[in-house]
Amino acid sequence: MMEQENTLLHDKLKEYFGFTSFKGNQEAVIRNLLAGRDTFVLMPTGGGKSLCYQLPALIMDGVAIIISPLIALMKNQVDAMRTFSTESGIAHFLNSSLNKTAINQVRSDVLEGKTKLLYFAPESLTKEDNVAFLRKIKISFYAIDEAHCISEWGHDFRPEYRRIRPIINDIGAAPLIALTATATPKVQMDIQKNLGMSDAAVFKSSFNRSNLFYEIRPKHNAEHDIIRFIKQKSGKSGIIYCLSRKKVEELAELLVANGIKALPYHAGMDAQTRANNQDDFLMERVDVIVATIAFGMGIDKPDVRYVIHYDIPKSLEGYYQETGRAGRDGGEGHCLTFYSYKDIQKLEKFMQGKPVAEQEIGKLLLLETVSYAESSICRRKTLLHYFGEEYDDDNCGCCDNCVNPKPKVQAQEEMKLALQTLEAIGDKFKSDHLVAVLTGKVTAQIKSYSHNKLKWFGEGEEHDGKFWGAVIRQGLIMGLIDKSIENYGLISVNDKGLKYIDSPTPVTITLDHNYDEEEREEEASAAQAGKGGAADEELFAMLKDLRKKVAKKHDLPPFVIFQDPSLEDMAIQYPITLEEMQNISGVGVGKAKKFGEDFIRLIKAYVEEKDIVRPQDMIVKSVANKSGNKIFIIQSIDRKMDFEDIARAKNLDFDELLTDIEGIVNSGTKLDISYYIEQYMDDDKADDIYLYFKEDAESDSLDAAVEELGSDYTEEEIRLVRIKFLCEMGN
Repeated sequence: MMEQENTLLHDKLKEYFGFTSFKGNQEAVIRNLLAGRDTFVLMPTGGGKSLCYQLPALIMDGVAIIISPLIALMKNQVDAMRTFSTESGIAHFLNSSLNKTAINQVRSDVLEGKTKLLYFAPESLTKEDNVAFLRKIKISFYAIDEAHCISEWGHDFRPEYRRIRPIINDIGAAPLIALTATATPKVQMDIQKNLGMSDAAVFKSSFNRSNLFYEIRPKHNAEHDIIRFIKQKSGKSGIIYCLSRKKVEELAELLVANGIKALPYHAGMDAQTRANNQDDFLMERVDVIVATIAFGMGIDKPDVRYVIHYDIPKSLEGYYQETGRAGRDGGEGHCLTFYSYKDIQKLEKFMQGKPVAEQEIGKLLLLETVSYAESSICRRKTLLHYFGEEYDDDNCGCCDNCVNPKPKVQAQEEMKLALQTLEAIGDKFKSDHLVAVLTGKVTAQIKSYSHNKLKWFGEGEEHDGKFWGAVIRQGLIMGLIDKSIENYGLISVNDKGLKYIDSPTPVTITLDHNYDEEEREEEASAAQAGKGGAADEELFAMLKDLRKKVAKKHDLPPFVIFQDPSLEDMAIQYPITLEEMQNISGVGVGKAKKFGEDFIRLIKAYVEEKDIVRPQDMIVKSVANKSGNKIFIIQSIDRKMDFEDIARAKNLDFDELLTDIEGIVNSGTKLDISYYIEQYMDDDKADDIYLYFKEDAESDSLDAAVEELGSDYTEEEIRLVRIKFLCEMGN
């Protein structure tokens, strides 16, 4: 009997899908569902989740109800199912995109028994007439795809998913299969609890994607890095993720300007353009799609060779899901992420308007991402540990931390101290609280629990918070510290940790990356060597000397004439006409006319003397500021509009608006922003900052100004006065 069943299953697999064998857990999952038992499937992207409910649906008596969050995904699946069967009514979807005639056709096919799979969005499932219709038919089972959407701790929480269980109870009982590609132990528990399937059989596949290379770089000159990276992988397909729609548009435009076949994709585009751009990517008419996270759910393009995150994702689930779109065919897949702590602060800012509970969850998920990015431990180890899986190899050989390891330091005593302190404070605190106790930092929470009176308080103050963060992370990975599943983020010492306190063994840790520092180092070396050695060092030095002379003649600080990045760009591009000078980064018409002549003369003579062939092909061409934005900002400032109103009108945050204004001013346009400064800040403060740039500043560096002026002055205040200073003195 068993053998007969086995043969039937394999025959059907061959008949419908053309496969001769199952992948991983697929067969066990299907058998469990065919036996009428609730099933929970945790299978990474590309593992073959869809087959786990498609094949049983074709075999079993009745109609399988598939609940899926995306209309595009449903359509893809229905089209795919129809190719497996001669009967076009075999699969249907019922959602808001259908008209009345189409809905009646679907219902007629279902009632006639032609349909085996019926797809719903959770919103459509709750409609009374759909519920009434489903009560009339025999349901083989319910499948909940992308089940992580049910959990607030998942990376794509959708409140309507919480209504699925009551609706199923209303329609009528049948086995349940929940499927997801990303779930931490916390999310898994949440899904099972909400769907009332705590007793379900759980099938968990390994999350390790051994063919993927994980790399994180400091976000310095990211656009240049991306262009170089793509040109090295010429003709290969890739996806670039950005957080904002504006950045998607800008980056796609920049890539096209540099001869790369790229298209944008985001939810703000009309549906037709979006669909066309997706098709162009799938059909390989373009190599790169630049997108927000709206792109990719369920997109099955097996030969994506790289996934770039221009902005770091909000959660590790999101990161895993998005990087998982690379190398689905088992071939090469490079996952490159640019990281700057400023981006994290931006994401925290975005959360401010949300409910408190959501903010809390969002912050904890962000902390996990920060911890992953800054850690020097093998990326695989950290990532798989997050999903409740152990990775035993010490070196995966396929991530930046393993290929370029940082020196390890002995931390046996420190590990023991961390565990002792954690044991003393108990299991009701997160890792940042433990770090504060160890480093002797008095916070309101520490005071309220009198943890500043503990004998362990400040015992680890010779090390900073980053060091202790690395120790705690190592403790988690070694299994000495547990992270609570029920109360996410709370940590405690387990039995293995207590044994370690009694008899400690040698342990080494790798210190975390300090990307801000790495970013500053890169900036410094770029200024010396000119963008990673691409600039002509001799010419760069001559241009700096000339800038000094011109500055002296005009009685101005040198950076007011041209900033260092502009000189570097000149030493790469060798501009010898006024028109070419205007294409240099940070040099517009105004600047070129005012100061450009002397520099053009010098570069022209240098090019002739050295017989230089100007390497136009090496240039990373920049795209001019969106003239619409630029003109609107200039006109609005002329009309003395509030900056907040200008930002709102162009859907920019304040930081982005200041960046746009700085771009306009650096290009040589004169703006009068005194009116805004007068109402925004104290006169004395403004005078102090102005004087600093006029007399003390060696460059226009914001970091240097913040350091010199101290904490009484905010970053925004310094930027505003710097804009005023550059306008009055240089433009």
